[in-house]
Amino acid sequence: MAEGKTEKQAEEIIKASLGDMIHIAKGEEKGKKGKVVGIRDNSVIAEIGINPKKNEPIKTVVNHKNYKIVK
Repeated sequence: MAEGKTEKQAEEIIKASLGDMIHIAKGEEKGKKGKVVGIRDNSVIAEIGINPKKNEPIKTVVNHKNYKIVK
């Protein structure tokens, strides 16, 4: 029975695509928005800003359960 629930829960999670804007719901970066720049099996890599000192993007990894897609 537990396996059936796990499969059903996996189907309910809507995964972001490259270029989508997401709102982070949990973790250190909670409340921030970012652009998806990479997709993995269990998470996405999102660019959430630019480091002004180094002029490099700030990226973070977010589990698929811990973000929502911004429309």
